[in-house]
Amino acid sequence: MSSEEKFGPVLIDNKNEIDITLKAIKQVIKIKEENSIPDDHALRVGIKGGGCSGMTYQMGFDGEIKDGDTVIEKEGIKLVVDGKSLFYLTGTILDFSDGLNGKGFVFSNPNATKTCGCGESFGV
Repeated sequence: MSSEEKFGPVLIDNKNEIDITLKAIKQVIKIKEENSIPDDHALRVGIKGGGCSGMTYQMGFDGEIKDGDTVIEKEGIKLVVDGKSLFYLTGTILDFSDGLNGKGFVFSNPNATKTCGCGESFGV
């Protein structure tokens, strides 16, 4: 039996997993406040098959932590990632951009060998 099966979700604060910038944290907090999302809801980050490069990033708020999830806490927010997604997202930095090229969350994924022009999908 693995430690995840034995203990449930794993709590980490390790830069080898996923990191989030202060700018992205501020935006997550702002979105939660503007949409009355409960404080106990985490930002769930994941991937799914699709997009022009093979896989797309997913984000949303979730009040449930499932077995096999990894929980990353930073500056008062929680990121939750399922085990399959974490395999592809290890080392990724989640940022928020509000520059001339558009406004939104940006994934800097060192595992991506190709990305599409919009930055919403990637391949490994």
